[in-house]
Amino acid sequence: MNRRITLVAPDAPAPMHTPGALAAQRKIEKRGIRLGVLDNSKGNADHLLAMIVEGVRAEVPVASVVSLRKLHVTFPAAKETLNQLAAEADFVVSAMAD
Repeated sequence: MNRRITLVAPDAPAPMHTPGALAAQRKIEKRGIRLGVLDNSKGNADHLLAMIVEGVRAEVPVASVVSLRKLHVTFPAAKETLNQLAAEADFVVSAMAD
């Protein structure tokens, strides 16, 4: 089964990209990207993020995934969490779900 996942920033219209165009623009190294995942701790966010990671892996090489979770849905991520994502990831995906 071939699934396609489009990631959209809620504050901007979705750009129109052909498959692989973003990867070509970003010059992804052969080793792959270091993908960061920030779970906002809402129900089912972990399932949504797992699907997103799977979709990203289908499109571009992924060298590693660092997955972290906020302590509480209403509070911002801890500084330590953000610092770890900044140090260990090239790209970070965050999502919320219910």
